[in-house]
Amino acid sequence: MRTIEIVHRTRYDYAEPVTLGEYRLMFRPRDSHDLRLLYTHLGIVPAGTIRWIHDAFGNSIAIAAFTEPAQVLEFVSTIRLEHYETPPELPSIEAYAVKLPFSYAAEEAPDLARYIERQFPDPNAAISLWAKEFVEAESGDTFATLGRMCAAIHETFGYNQRFEPGTQPPAATLEQRSGTCRDFALLMMEGARSLGLAARFVTGYLYDPALDAEPGVAAAPAHPHAWMEVYLPGAGWMEFDPTNGIVGTDRLIRVAVARDSEQAMPIKGSFMGPPGACVNTVVDVQVRTLSPATPVPLQKTG
Repeated sequence: MRTIEIVHRTRYDYAEPVTLGEYRLMFRPRDSHDLRLLYTHLGIVPAGTIRWIHDAFGNSIAIAAFTEPAQVLEFVSTIRLEHYETPPELPSIEAYAVKLPFSYAAEEAPDLARYIERQFPDPNAAISLWAKEFVEAESGDTFATLGRMCAAIHETFGYNQRFEPGTQPPAATLEQRSGTCRDFALLMMEGARSLGLAARFVTGYLYDPALDAEPGVAAAPAHPHAWMEVYLPGAGWMEFDPTNGIVGTDRLIRVAVARDSEQAMPIKGSFMGPPGACVNTVVDVQVRTLSPATPVPLQKTG
């Protein structure tokens, strides 16, 4: 178990005052057996009103509204949490799901159906054929197939940072053999779905466990990150990070899950102003591990 503090700052500078619309913010994780939230604070400039909701997936969402024009918009999220790694042993998968193909049990199938649906065009079945390459004919081992797919993206695709909003279609990622973490997660989702598996999109943070060697040191850079999960009967939702070849929660701090990448944007909003009004965008994430003696302030939500 590690106690971690993450400070996520996003700032937008405008050439002149603009009218801000509502902003939908996904910064706050949910408590679970592998993550315990200790403290959270959300600072916003300019000051506005904040209301909290749970979305269709149970994610905690802050909706910020503003009444006055602004030339600067800044969000600073601070969270402290206890994070537990995935045990090294392989989770127990139900016997009927150990090998592909399989069908989900009747009591789970209705709830998983939308996570199995393909959401993007697949010209010439390119993604389906690519995914089948990882299924070994002699075994068809479900977990091994997913592990090979995750490793192949990590080892043979090139990371190509893009500043355009959104996620590129999975077929484009496959053809170009390059993309961002969001693109790789979406490609593996569609690949898993083509094999009849339920998959969902995850956003959060990637951090360096080497920081644990020096508890309490100054914060180090971290990164907003995206990966995916596959539902395996008996084991539940299992995490796969094709960008880094990670299976399980090692180095991954989950904040939000959704059926589609557009439903799990950390910041989503709009403004009204002239073309080119936004002249600068800064995203800075700092993470540090905390010693057990570090005091935890009372929890804040705004």
